Amino acid sequence: MAFFILLALGIVSAIVFMVKRVKEGGVRAMLLKALTSSLFVSCGVAAAFNVTGSEKFSFALFVILGLVFGLMGDIWLDLKWVYPNDNDIYTFSGFGAFAIGHFLFIAGLLVRFADWKKPLYVILPLVIALVIAVGIILLEKPMKMKYGKFKAITAFYACVLAFMTLLSGSLALMNGFSVMTLNFMFAGGVFFLISDLILSGTYFGEGKNRPVDIVTNHASYYIAQFLIAASILFL
Repeated sequence: MAFFILLALGIVSAIVFMVKRVKEGGVRAMLLKALTSSLFVSCGVAAAFNVTGSEKFSFALFVILGLVFGLMGDIWLDLKWVYPNDNDIYTFSGFGAFAIGHFLFIAGLLVRFADWKKPLYVILPLVIALVIAVGIILLEKPMKMKYGKFKAITAFYACVLAFMTLLSGSLALMNGFSVMTLNFMFAGGVFFLISDLILSGTYFGEGKNRPVDIVTNHASYYIAQFLIAASILFL
C-alpha cells in the first residue's frame, strides 16, 4: 500500500514540476524536481520491505542505490539552469551520477539474474552498447549535434545506459519474459533511452528546448524511474 501511495504522490509531483518547469524554471522548479525524484527513491524503499532479510534484497539494494544516484543527477543537472556560469561542472557531475546509477542497476542484474553458463546473454548486449556509443560520436554531425567538451562523457554514458537496457532485455528474453522484475527493468531502460534522446537534443542540438521537449523528456524519465523502482515489487 505504501508503494502505491508514494507512486500517486510522485505522479502528482511530476505533473506540478513539469508545469512549473515550462512556465518559469528556476529554483522552485528544481526543488519540485528534487521532491519528485525523492519519491521514486521512496517507492524503491517501500517495495524493498517485501524482501528484507532474503537473498533477493541484494538486487533491491542495488536498485535503490541506483535511484539515489538518479536523484543526485537530477539535482546537479537542474543546477546548470539555475547557475549557468557553472554549467560545465554541473553537467559533468549529472552525467557521472547517472552513469554510476546505471552501473548499480547493471550490478544488481548481474548478481541476481545472470546465468554464467549462458554468457552470450551478457556479452552481446555489451558489444551492441559499445557499437551504439561509437555510432553516437560518428553521427554527431548528421544528427546536427554539438557535443563539444562533453563528447567523451556523452559516449560513455550512452554506452552504460544502452548496456543496462539491453542487458535487462536480454535476461528477460533468456527467461522467456516470465520474470516481471526483468520486464519492468527493461521497460524502464527503454523509457530512459527515450528520455535521454530527447534530452540530448535539448543539450546539444538547436531549437529543441521547446515546452513539448521539456514535457516529453521529463515524462518519459519519470516513467522510467518509477518502473525501475516498481521492479522490486516482483522479486
